[in-house]
Amino acid sequence: MSENTAAATTPTVTIATIGQHEGQVITLRGWLYNIRSSGKLLFPTFRDGTGTIQGIVPKAAVPEEVFETLKALQLESSVAVTGQVRADSRAPSGYELDVQNVEVISAVSADDPYPITLKEHGVDFLMEHRHLWLRSPRQSAILRVRATIMRAAAEYFDTNGFIRTDPPILTPNACEGTSELFEMDYFDDDKAYLTQSGQLYIEATALALGKVYSFGPTFRAEKSKTRRHLTEFWMIEPEVAHLELDGLMDLAEGFITHIVTRVLEQHRADLKVIGRDVEKLEAVIAPAATNGAEGASAPRNGFPRLSYDQAHDMLEKAFAEGKLENPHKYGDDFGSPDETYISSQFDKPVMVHRYPAAFKAFYMQPDPHDPTKALCVDVLAPQGYGEIIGGSQRIDSYDLLKQRIEEHHLPLDAFKWYLDLRKYGSVPHAGFGMGIERAVAWICGLDHVRETIPFARTLNRIYP
Repeated sequence: MSENTAAATTPTVTIATIGQHEGQVITLRGWLYNIRSSGKLLFPTFRDGTGTIQGIVPKAAVPEEVFETLKALQLESSVAVTGQVRADSRAPSGYELDVQNVEVISAVSADDPYPITLKEHGVDFLMEHRHLWLRSPRQSAILRVRATIMRAAAEYFDTNGFIRTDPPILTPNACEGTSELFEMDYFDDDKAYLTQSGQLYIEATALALGKVYSFGPTFRAEKSKTRRHLTEFWMIEPEVAHLELDGLMDLAEGFITHIVTRVLEQHRADLKVIGRDVEKLEAVIAPAATNGAEGASAPRNGFPRLSYDQAHDMLEKAFAEGKLENPHKYGDDFGSPDETYISSQFDKPVMVHRYPAAFKAFYMQPDPHDPTKALCVDVLAPQGYGEIIGGSQRIDSYDLLKQRIEEHHLPLDAFKWYLDLRKYGSVPHAGFGMGIERAVAWICGLDHVRETIPFARTLNRIYP
């Protein structure tokens, strides 16, 4: 270890802001991510949570102790590095650090080296070591983008007159079936369930405050192993009084456009590290040249809007042309291959609306022009990422909602408070939910949602 009094007088900066200090001697506090050597020259790479930077250490230019300390240092040892910032167009960050001194804060033992190396590791190994895998540049970049997506999502509603009203995480009834809810013991032998959506509760706050949203963790006990499912995830859900389906689709489009804009403004370097094709994201926020598929409408920024019937016709045509292996049966929901094909026809998220009411939730308002259809919408992300938003206009009639609850064989007593909302000053209202992890997967171009959250909870994983 080398002491350097100059380190005490140099500014301590982050790698993200290092470009503001070109030519200056600075100090970085971080970790040794990698190191290469070429005879009397060392090339250590440091990370600090905001990015990575390569250092240059010629043996003749530094005290022998500094050179030998770095040469012997194990990966992920924590350090304070002092050096001069130099611009280099060949470097990924555009800058390199001419190292002058290194202070070792905590050295990793050579007898127990850092388990994650730059070689290929299996997914199970990486997930078992998720607490350490998070340190890799790609995983860190994903989490930085995730943070901005969450901030931008809240920002959109906060700056457009919405009030955040968080619903309870513990709910008293398994109103939509215990098969997808986590049950727990409550006081006095009662049962409680971890929420799978805050929607019903924020309908109540919307009728109190007009425009509201909730943002928090939700839970699904769905025994699914697909790349799109987690058992614990974060959901943002707006709800608006006096809003109908067309206005809801406008809201969803403005919301998504805002989030993608913020990510492109702040994370082009991170997206490059992740390997995301930025041009595909730029297409999302670009003005639409056409309306896309035949019959689709595209107001505002140009997100295409297809009715369920139009989407079914598109799938029928694709099957007839040999572009799909299986036909889509009219009246059924869309499966993943169907959603993938539909969304692949557009370079923007596509809104599919007015699904058959038969397989949709009990609270969805029927289409007055065709009561067999629900006034609902799913937003499908392009490049085959599937549904990222699901929403609807809600039933505002007391009698119809009561009828639907009974038809779905749900406990009427559990919904007394929900029916009260239709008894006392009911109005048309609508809302949607967006799972943060699915949005992160799409925006970052990830193959699996397990990389979108710091510690994924899936059917077979609850460690670490």
